[in-house]
Amino acid sequence: MSIITLSHGSGGASTNKLIEELFYKYFNNDILLQKNDSSILPMCNGKIAVSTDSFVINPIFFNGGDIGKLSVCGTVNDLAMSGAKPLYITVGFIIEEGLELKDLERIVKSISETANEANVKIVAGDTKVVEKGSGDKIYINTTGIGVMERDVYLSSENIKTGDKVIISGTLGDHGVCIMSKRKNLKFDVEVESDCGLLNELIDNVLNTSENVRILRDPTRGGLATTLNEFSKESNKGIVINECSIPVKMEVESMCEILGLEPLYIANEGKVVLIVGEEDAEEVLKVMRSHPRGKDAEIIGEVIEDDRQMVCLKTEIGGTRVVNMPVGELLPRIC
Repeated sequence: MSIITLSHGSGGASTNKLIEELFYKYFNNDILLQKNDSSILPMCNGKIAVSTDSFVINPIFFNGGDIGKLSVCGTVNDLAMSGAKPLYITVGFIIEEGLELKDLERIVKSISETANEANVKIVAGDTKVVEKGSGDKIYINTTGIGVMERDVYLSSENIKTGDKVIISGTLGDHGVCIMSKRKNLKFDVEVESDCGLLNELIDNVLNTSENVRILRDPTRGGLATTLNEFSKESNKGIVINECSIPVKMEVESMCEILGLEPLYIANEGKVVLIVGEEDAEEVLKVMRSHPRGKDAEIIGEVIEDDRQMVCLKTEIGGTRVVNMPVGELLPRIC
């Protein structure tokens, strides 16, 4: 008997199989099949972008953020990845009986502060309370709405051979932060989550180049999953260079101790983009001028490859295939 497992929520191979073979089977339409972080909808006087997400992170408070900040950042970032200007968010709460009111107020305040920073309005909401033991403190569901001010369509279909791959900063900060907090791991250095807003950074990038092919925030499944999705959807190969991939020393050390690979660890404040070779250096310069992109790097390029493989050139001169992750590395990271 087939059942749902934690791996179906990992963002990796099991998640992709569930989406492709079940959800797309019954929810098949041209808008949903855009397969981006948010969907572009035609309206009478233009286009809007819509995205929805649910947040079930454990723990709900962590170094660098909380479930409230995460819910706004995740929704705003998803809208920005489609080139939209985020405007409105709805917020639904599922609260477990027994949650302390001071914790709920802390979360709601965090939502308000992050929404103000992103210049978006909370315009609707819902609250449900479930019996103790029927949830895990609090779950949050959001829907975001943005307006398409640019005539741009960002999609894997746009990817061309020779395009460059850029990451906006260091990998794995969020996932390692959550794991160390959840497992109460005592390291000499405490890693802070990269949970943050990307809409301003993305706006700067799109103002710089008309040759940005696609944007994506590498959350569940990390960079490896995102690049495999790009490769599969574009029918191209991607080669990345290990020596160019930015990883904080403390994150790399913790991953080595825990047997994890930063390529597969979740991020909540990073963007990976593919851009035409002719604009790559200028886009990199613009990204590095913004606080959210100060550690940006060009990490690889798109190649012709009908096998749709993502390969890593190692520091010692070898090459290995980077597959989409199978199983669940770390559940409940967002």
